Order: sequence, then structure tokens, then C-alpha cells
Amino acid sequence: MDNEIAEVRDFIQAIPPFDQLPLNKIQSLINAIRICYIKQQQTLPPSQCEQNSLFIIRKGALAYYNKNNELTGKYGEGDICTAFCHTEHSEDITVETEEDTLAYCIQYQTLQEIIRQYPAVINFFQDSSAQRLKSKMSQLNEDAILASSLMNTDISQFYHSPVATITENSSIQQAAIEMTTLGFSCLVVTSNDTARLPVGIVTDKDLRQRCIAKGLDYSLPVSEVMTKNMLTINEGSRAYDALMLMTAKRIHHLPVLQHNKLLAMVTITDLMNHESQNAVNLTHLIRKASSLEELTQISKLLPKLQIKMAKLGTTADHVGKSISAITSAFTIRLIELAEQQLGKAPVSFAWLAAGSQAREEQFAHSDQDNALIISNDMKPEHDQWFLNLATFVSDGLATCGFIYCPGDIMATNQQWRQTQQVWHEYFNSWVNTPSPQALLNSSVFFDLTTVHGNEDLLNEVRTQLLTKTKKSTLFLAHLSRNALLNRPPLGFFRDFVLIKDGENKQVLDLKHNGIAPIVDLARIYALSQGISATNTIERLKQTAGTPALTKSSAANLIDAFEFLSLLRMEHQAKKLAANCQADNFLAPKDISKLEREHLKDAFKVIKTLQDARQSSY
Repeated sequence: MDNEIAEVRDFIQAIPPFDQLPLNKIQSLINAIRICYIKQQQTLPPSQCEQNSLFIIRKGALAYYNKNNELTGKYGEGDICTAFCHTEHSEDITVETEEDTLAYCIQYQTLQEIIRQYPAVINFFQDSSAQRLKSKMSQLNEDAILASSLMNTDISQFYHSPVATITENSSIQQAAIEMTTLGFSCLVVTSNDTARLPVGIVTDKDLRQRCIAKGLDYSLPVSEVMTKNMLTINEGSRAYDALMLMTAKRIHHLPVLQHNKLLAMVTITDLMNHESQNAVNLTHLIRKASSLEELTQISKLLPKLQIKMAKLGTTADHVGKSISAITSAFTIRLIELAEQQLGKAPVSFAWLAAGSQAREEQFAHSDQDNALIISNDMKPEHDQWFLNLATFVSDGLATCGFIYCPGDIMATNQQWRQTQQVWHEYFNSWVNTPSPQALLNSSVFFDLTTVHGNEDLLNEVRTQLLTKTKKSTLFLAHLSRNALLNRPPLGFFRDFVLIKDGENKQVLDLKHNGIAPIVDLARIYALSQGISATNTIERLKQTAGTPALTKSSAANLIDAFEFLSLLRMEHQAKKLAANCQADNFLAPKDISKLEREHLKDAFKVIKTLQDARQSSY
């Protein structure tokens, strides 16, 4: 008997979320469960179990049908069936055994009493897959804040010294002149005596609100408009404490004191920029580089940056934006170096980035996707100059680790190095005649951003394009059908459909089967509403609450996108740290059981929104 109890205990405590419970709570669960043997083709719940019960499948299989008698899912060994936990929903579904099944049954109210001190476990059963995913992402975002390196960084790494000051009997006009001369937005006001102790602070906001708006005489002393009893922080404090103080009090400048004397000033901008400081430093180095050789050396730091940001708990969105900005910096510097050799461009142009760089979702050393829009003033003899430019930049990017696009979507390809008029014709043709190739081009070139040059060239093309896509239901229908071919890898048994791709055995392709479907949906939503944003999260935020997408669905997709992107970023960081090539192939066995459940939740969110899109078109 003891062996049987131990077997049940070992089985249950290995299943999320029960793996988060202490042993005494597991024992309470075992004492409360009822072992059920259910014959094939019998409906649940069985007669010996309460109506609102939870079932843990030990052996066998269950099939789950909706109110239209459509098969929507299956449960296998180790799965938890919560279909009957909430009786208000149980009338709409049917659960039937597909084979003889052994299950552990526990009355839902009893379960709640046992786990009431563990809200994360309770939420697992109360929430939908979308809600569980939202809770997970909230936790991860909090962890990212708490893991911030500001927690362990002294404020001395950020403050500026000496501080610009003015005595309290100086006039308001003198303060304004001093701020203008120095280019500062604030001055610390000190006492008139020789001690020069800080007595207040005056900002450009104070001058606007307390002087100009009220019509005060500019000759009055600055003490009339300064903020008295100003907040300060002591030297040796943590940067995180300064950030929290300024955020809570909604101030932008914080004087730093040393033994009650003014030492320095720290601004909220200094602290907010810290997490991307490494990226900023890298960008600064790129701008100063005078040769391709220097750029190549700098590019070797890019994988290290991604590894460091992943270890710090930085969000995938932050990493994507940082690395995309660095890639743009490489591109701009290469264009500048090319112009030093080739001379000035014969007509205006715009160098464009497509794909993940345009969406600000790029990770280290992705392949390059680029194009050129050239002024309609271009003459045939000008094309050689632009070909030379494209060749120099594309070769330079390849040398820096950004491989050539396998699909030849680069400015070196004359098809993607055209005048604005030709680009207008391209987009009109793709929308009016949505052939398979047109749809493929749309998935690439509807995500464009100007990296360098005349931004109006792309903006004018995009404005005309969005006017057409809002009205073209046929094009959107074709684009939707094409996008829905790429389904998340989730089988009926809520298990992963794994692939074998060369050296990658039993893996999931996080990019093509997880992230890409969300990118595709966000693009379709944005085009249908005439929204010009290219970043996936921004597209979802801007379409939330429109006829294309409800606010709750947008929030669910954002959570799924962030979770999948985070898994991909962490997976790539581990590969890079091991001196391996970064890829998108994740083996489920390499992540925890709980993370696998969250991954299934993310795939279910995608499937739900894909199904909704399919029914719309």
C-alpha cells in the first residue's frame, strides 16, 4: 500500500503546477483524491465523482468536444482536465474517454482549500491559457525590473559634477540667462552667504508656470519661483534608489549631497538610459570608426551584448530594439564611408531596412534585408553609383557578420533598387493582384523603415499603400489565408509537434512556428486599419479596440509574443555563450515543465486568434 501511495505521490508532484507545492500539501491532495477507472467511450464526470471535479490522467486518453460537437483537444497521461471545475461552462462541452482510462479525481472546492495559500497554483486552474500567460509575463517583467543592474550600481556612476548654481538673491531673468547660456534645464539655488548651502532648485518648468504664466516681474529674486525643501540623495546611495525616488515624486533632477554639501546632480534620463548604455556605447564606437576593419572588430561585441542583456533579465523587446539600433548604426556608417569613396549621391535616396530590423525585433547577426528607394529624378547613368553604394554596404554588413539574404532581398538586386515611382507600382500591383509571389513580397516589404536618407520617399509610398489596403478586402483575405498556413506546433494531445531539421532533432522552430504567426497577424491587423507602425507590439497596441482586434485579444497576443521572444533570446544567448551558432530551434526537454506549459498556453493563444481570423475571411 505504501508503495502505491508513493507512486501516486511521485506522479502528481512531477506535474505542473503541483510541482510548486510542498510535500505536506501533496500528501493532502493524495488523501483527497479518488481513483477512477473509466471504460472506453464513457462521458465524464463518472458517477462516483462530484460534478465540479478536476481529473488528472494517469493512463488512457480523453477527447474534448465543444457545444457543436467539434473535437477541440485531447488529454493524455500527465494532463489535467479542468473542464468541470466551473459548472457554469460545463454544459457547453463534452469529455469522453477514447480508451479505458485511469484518472485521479478531486473535488474542486476541496482542491482550493488545500492550495489556498498558493495563489500561483490556484490561478493555474482558475485562469484560461491567456490569463496564465499574462500572469507569467507580469512576473517576468517584474523580475526584469528587480534584476536591473541599477540595484547594484553606485550613484557615482551616473551623476554630473560640478553642479550649475545661482544664489537666491539673483533675479529670475539672471537665472533664465544662465540656464540658456549653459544649455541646462535646471539650476540649484544656494544661500547668499559664503557657505553657499543649497536652499532650493529652479527648473525651466518653474520659470514657465510660476513666472511667465503668472506675469511676475523678471527682476524679482529667483527664490520667489524656486522649489524649496528640494529632494536630495546622499553620495553612496544606489542608483536604483535614486530612480525610484524620482519616479515616485515625478521629478527629473536630483541633487547629490556629501556631508550636507552639494556634490553633484543626477537626472532621470541618465538612469533610464542605463540599461541600454552598453548599446549606446557600442553605437558611439561605430560612429567614430574610420574603416571597415574597425567596424568588423566592433561587430564581434554584438553577441556578447546579447548574452549580457539576457543574463541581466532584460526583456526581449528591449534587446530587439537595442540590437536593431546597432545594426542601423553599422549601416549608416558604411553608407558614410561609401560616400567618402564614391562622392555625393547624384539624387536623393532612402536606404531601407526590411524584416526584423525594420520591426526593431532583431537579434545578434541576423541576415540582412535591405532596399533602396531613389528619387524619380534619377537618370539611367546614375544606377552605377547606387549599385556601387549597395555593393559596398552589403559587403560591409556581411563582413560584420550580417549574412547576405538567402532570398536576395538586398539593394544589390536591381529589382529592389528602384525609383519611388517603381515602388508605387510594385505595391499597387501586389495589392491589386495578390498572387503567391505578391503575397510573399508583401510579408517582407510591408515591414520597411528608413535607415538613412530622405524619409519622405518611403513615407509617401506607405501613405498611398495604407489607403489602398484599408479598402482591399480581397487582398486582406488572400494575405490572411497565406498567413494562416503557418500554424503553431500543438497537437490534439496538447503536446508539441516536433520537427527534425538536419542536426536539429525533436525541436520546435520558435521563429517560424511561434513568433512569425503573430508577426503576420499583427501586420494584417495594421494594414486593415491603415496603421503605419511596423513593430509587432506597437501594431497590436494601435489596433487594439478597432474592428480588427479586441483589446483583450491584443493583450493576449502581446503576452504570447513577448514570452516566445524571451525563450528565443535566452536560447540564442546560451548557444552564443557556448561558442555555437545562434538558431531558433528549441528542444522542449531543455526547458522546465512549467515553461513547457506556458509555451503551450502561448501556442493556444495564437491558434485561437488564427481561428478567429479564418472565420472572418
